Amino acid sequence: MPFEDLGGLRVFRFESLASPGIVHGVFTRRGGVSPAPWSSLNLGAMVGDDLARVRENRRLALEALGRTSESVFDVWQVHSAEVILAAAPRGDAPLQQADAMLTDRAEVTLMMRFADCVPILLFDPERRAIGIVHAGWKGTLLKAPAAAVKAMVERYGCHPADIVAGLGPSIGPCHYAVGPEVVAQTRAAFPSVEELLLRVNGGHHLDLWAANARALREVGVEQLETSRLCTACRTDEFFSHRGEKGKTGRFGALIALR
Repeated sequence: MPFEDLGGLRVFRFESLASPGIVHGVFTRRGGVSPAPWSSLNLGAMVGDDLARVRENRRLALEALGRTSESVFDVWQVHSAEVILAAAPRGDAPLQQADAMLTDRAEVTLMMRFADCVPILLFDPERRAIGIVHAGWKGTLLKAPAAAVKAMVERYGCHPADIVAGLGPSIGPCHYAVGPEVVAQTRAAFPSVEELLLRVNGGHHLDLWAANARALREVGVEQLETSRLCTACRTDEFFSHRGEKGKTGRFGALIALR
């Protein structure tokens, strides 16, 4: 399993994104300064943890990847398919609402926070462009990763066949029971749902990994790697909103061009 220890922190890396052109990592919950229920590398500033601890955790994660707090571009994640282009670090500018970010600037570090939703990292080594997507069930059914790929094509001239996508740790189909509303919206979003909606004990479980992979393939991305790590199964490694009944932190995913 592609985990690595970096200065006391533990990070998951995609083998397909092991390129000299980028630095990336999906951090576990280990190695930070926050106490329970956010123990310990909590990067979420809106879950009740002390802001000073969150800032220190953020500094530790960035430093582990050789990046600085001044390089960060992040957004207010709202479960949408909105895509933001980051031409420079955010600095003191207000947070914009979006669930996908793209850049072709090496001075920018893209960062998002997760606790069951799917982190999706994108890299085009030919056009030297990167992206990160936050996909919960809403973003998944809105096909947020596909929107990000289309924006990479339009803005940076990328070819989908060149783009490498990594689907990181998130709640797996083993734990993700959904109700009739989500089932109906899944059927509306995808023409065939046999591999996406699994029948379990008379109900349905949604496979976020398969749904996002299908959305990416629909727009021509074929280089896909899925971690298949369930956050609800592995609360020893990752925060899980559902697995920990809402009282938990947020782990971070980061990507930057070298």
